[in-house]
Amino acid sequence: MSYSIVWFKRDLRCHDHAALAAASRRGLVLCLYVVEPRLWTQPDAAAQHYAFIAESLVELDKALRKMGGQLHVATGEVVDVLARLHHFAPFDAVYAHEETGNDHTFKRDLAVGRWCKRNGVGWHEFAQFGVVRRLRHRGQWQAWRDAFMAAPQETIETLQFAPVPNGAFEERTLGLNPYLPPQRQRGGRPRGLAILRQFLDERSAWYRGGISSPLSATTACSRLSAHLAYGTLSLREVVQATQTRIHTLPPTAQRQRKGLEAFSSRLAWHCHFIQKLESEPGIEYQNMHRGYDGLREPEWNPHHFEALTQGRTGWPMVDACVAMLRETGWLNFRMRAMLVSVAAYPLWLHWRDVGLWLARQFLDYEPGIHWSQMQMQSGTTGINTTRVYNPIKQALDHDPDGRFVRRWLPVMRRVPDAWLFEPWRMPNSVQAQCGVTVGVDIPFPVVDLETAIRTAKARVHALRKQADVRGAKAAIVEKHASRRGWGTKTGTSMTSGGPRNDMDQTVTDQLMLDF
Repeated sequence: MSYSIVWFKRDLRCHDHAALAAASRRGLVLCLYVVEPRLWTQPDAAAQHYAFIAESLVELDKALRKMGGQLHVATGEVVDVLARLHHFAPFDAVYAHEETGNDHTFKRDLAVGRWCKRNGVGWHEFAQFGVVRRLRHRGQWQAWRDAFMAAPQETIETLQFAPVPNGAFEERTLGLNPYLPPQRQRGGRPRGLAILRQFLDERSAWYRGGISSPLSATTACSRLSAHLAYGTLSLREVVQATQTRIHTLPPTAQRQRKGLEAFSSRLAWHCHFIQKLESEPGIEYQNMHRGYDGLREPEWNPHHFEALTQGRTGWPMVDACVAMLRETGWLNFRMRAMLVSVAAYPLWLHWRDVGLWLARQFLDYEPGIHWSQMQMQSGTTGINTTRVYNPIKQALDHDPDGRFVRRWLPVMRRVPDAWLFEPWRMPNSVQAQCGVTVGVDIPFPVVDLETAIRTAKARVHALRKQADVRGAKAAIVEKHASRRGWGTKTGTSMTSGGPRNDMDQTVTDQLMLDF
């Protein structure tokens, strides 16, 4: 009996699933998800990611059962699972989506391809984002991405399921990182669709003015990022649903229209940043601009890192954001940018370990976006404007009444408004009166903020002025910079140096996956 394996990864849906659609046209299919022990011991993995996936697998299985089949979940390394299946009941093809993941999944996919070749099994991969594998020139990317997003969504007319070989699957225990926020989002396509409908119909009206402040962002943001990261929704269906909603809005709904247009732009940024890691996998663990090697690495300060990760920096806005992340697994883009900026500049921490910590904290961790954005905000790409966020100013701008800080840091509820964002300046008499002692109940700042920022910026700017560092910039622009300014009204902008990387210049604060 000839049949195909459809291997699900970060694409936990039946709808608009190119691999499943192609396999269904060929004949019998066996739908497979592999729980990989080595993947779940990687330093960027956490229990919250696994929990979201497990919930999504339940819904995927329900959808497949409505078609007359089921999802089979195996535990083991993928090549071993495929070999065991092939031993019990030989198959002749494996279908899957391309994945721009971490270094482990990159090597795993190469190993699967080699196994298929050795065993005479067809290995078929399909794009699921606007990301081009083996892209020759960045100038070709935009047209390909736009065509992909405009193409019809994949549909399945009939699906024939192969029987499961007896004894083909086995259980094993995973060594998961225990981080599991109690208020995290739940997985599964039905939840993702409900969030999408609610955003398109209602919440998008508050998108443009509401996504910067952590007070309003929890409802103003789309909240689709985790569902896109694990593929319970396809990016193409979200893009097309957004465009359809824009075109069907009445003329009076200008606020909602502008919100959806801004959201549509950020969906383009999604693929733009993933393409960077696809084109240069090394940016997960090495500086995009190698001229920045050695800038921060030799001066790693474990005390600073511990203060950041434990929410004990002494800057209330920073520590409140860490507390929210610990509880929910989510934070809006501006506050994410602030966290990385504080880590990179006043705390002078290298982005790699900070990035691994944040990868575990973010439920919506998407490697392709995460690592290029970590470098962008840390100033090691060589092509982006230095953006340094002052946590005191961010608090005054986005939490002027202190509601966010007081929600996530209960001790701050006793601190008077005048000292809320700089409590270390409270006179002893005020501390005694409100019952909060700096250095005991709340920490002193780990460094003097103004001095540390000034020193950090001077070091980065001095390096940027060096001739060899400036000289290497052109190659990075050629390989990674955008050729069109999605964030501008005029589209592509030109300077004496050629296409301006408008996207890279304007979205340095659009950190990680928050749409």
